[in-house]
Amino acid sequence: MRRDNLTWESEFVLLGLSSDRQTQAGPFVLFGAAYLLTLLGNGLIILLIGRDARLHLPMYFFLCSLSVVDICYTSSGVPQMLVHFLLEKKTISFIRCGTQLFFSLALGGTEFLLLAAMAYDRYVAVRDPLRYVVMRSPRCCAGLAAVSWLVGLANSVVETMVTMRLPTCGHRVLNHVACETRAFVRLACVDITLNQVVILASSVVVLLVPCCLVSLSYAYIVAAILQIHSMGGRRKAFGTCASHLTVVSMSYGMALVTYMQPRSPASAEQDKVVVLFYAVVTPMLNPLIYSLRNKEMKAALGRVLMSSSESNL
Repeated sequence: MRRDNLTWESEFVLLGLSSDRQTQAGPFVLFGAAYLLTLLGNGLIILLIGRDARLHLPMYFFLCSLSVVDICYTSSGVPQMLVHFLLEKKTISFIRCGTQLFFSLALGGTEFLLLAAMAYDRYVAVRDPLRYVVMRSPRCCAGLAAVSWLVGLANSVVETMVTMRLPTCGHRVLNHVACETRAFVRLACVDITLNQVVILASSVVVLLVPCCLVSLSYAYIVAAILQIHSMGGRRKAFGTCASHLTVVSMSYGMALVTYMQPRSPASAEQDKVVVLFYAVVTPMLNPLIYSLRNKEMKAALGRVLMSSSESNL
């Protein structure tokens, strides 16, 4: 196509889940409640870890980092989605679309990498629990978290730039609930080979490689646990990893199925489900999974509540 025939839109229309306004009240209440639970649950985890010195350990440092990412990630798209449930015309400007895409990619990639860092942390804890705190210094933990953020941000910069540069030649309707890479690429009126290569490379860097590292870490963890002779010791070792393994399976599972399979006619609708799952469901469930299965977190909550009640007397 000739360069002078190419056009870039200043505003896009998001189709959302449905164009029928009468069906929007239910999703608005459901996702609104889930968003509030996400903020409360993850905020509570950050508060407990920050206030309780007993939780100033590497595992809880990564958990706190994960909660920060979850709050930022869900806040990058869900408030806008809730507003759109109440509007007949769901529009978003080019600048806001690019900004939303950048933050969702950066925070999503950072979360996958943090989960890999947490898996390695669990491996070190199970392999040599007596030297765990010494081996996992604050500087080491901060370094792993910083690398996760930097790789996530770098990946987002590249993918956002190659996506938002695409001309759409008058096509301005995004079949999605938010600005998402593949929904935008579908509107392009030029060759998208570069974008497909970038999407694949991104999936490998922030999804496939971390998933392989998690799998390798847990293979070593299982081998180390099987060398523990007492059943009580094995049960305790498995208990320290159960919450993280649940979150990892939930997070990587759907992403791998979605981004590593061939395209199909139903992929646009499937992409909507995946984005909603990661933006609403996963950040809401993470605090429940980690807190309900963690004795230290429940004990810390009890101490904070007791301290608050005593201060009010």
